[in-house]
Amino acid sequence: MTLKQLEAFYWAATCASFAVAAERLHLSVSSLSKRITELEDALGQPLFDRSGHKAALTDAGQRLVPQARELLAAADQVRASMAETPGLRGRCRFGVGELTALTWLPRLIGVVRAAYPDLVLEPYVDIGQVLEQRVADGELDFAVIAGRSSRANIASTPIGEARFAWAAAPAVLEGETRMTPALLARLPLVMLPAGAGTTRIIDDWLAGREAAGERLCCNNWGAIVGLLIEGTGVGLIPEHWARALQAEGSLRMLQGDPEPAALPYAFQQRRDDARPLVARLRESVAAAVDFSAPCRLP
Repeated sequence: MTLKQLEAFYWAATCASFAVAAERLHLSVSSLSKRITELEDALGQPLFDRSGHKAALTDAGQRLVPQARELLAAADQVRASMAETPGLRGRCRFGVGELTALTWLPRLIGVVRAAYPDLVLEPYVDIGQVLEQRVADGELDFAVIAGRSSRANIASTPIGEARFAWAAAPAVLEGETRMTPALLARLPLVMLPAGAGTTRIIDDWLAGREAAGERLCCNNWGAIVGLLIEGTGVGLIPEHWARALQAEGSLRMLQGDPEPAALPYAFQQRRDDARPLVARLRESVAAAVDFSAPCRLP
């Protein structure tokens, strides 16, 4: 029995599929399966039931998962303590929302590349629900997502918050200065899809208000801002963008009652992932986060 065999087994057992586990370990699926088979031969019993459409853990496999986790974590600690340099190598796949991508992601990548030149970074941009699922499935090493995770196997570390403001084109407001249900009855609400952090802010703000009206959902911040400037409707956008666009006359900020709540963001990772890679990238994220950074809209 070897650590490589245990590693292949553990990630196959806890990722969404053998293919995801193999990609995480930079192996072919056949090489991953070979290591698991060798481990099964060494232990004298099957760890996966392969009779169905998808391999499922046997009772022996389920018992081995926590033991493999502990052994692999201990091995990572030994490697970290014996390393001659604190450098990181290999590949890191991580997820961020579009707001992060448009503000401080370039700074984060620059800082990490300078500190760890041998580490290959692969950022993936999507809404929070999708990113959280990909972290849970083992497809991403971590993600920066709005809010805390409700999943038992995901750890959430607060890293910052973003503030938002209601805004619309001056021409469609007809002198309105406040965000009201009456305004929403007249103008479409331009917003990100369900699953985005700002959608929760909007739903909370609308709770208890009779605000029936059209919703126009778009999955791109640049498109949302463009739609608002063209007078398509009213929307909730990052506060510092709203102030800049108001200064140039493209949009007008609206007062809310109450003002929209700040949106907290968290560094989310699997609780069973004790690799130094994740811990060091969490430190880099905490140092780089800045949702008020200049907008990099295309």
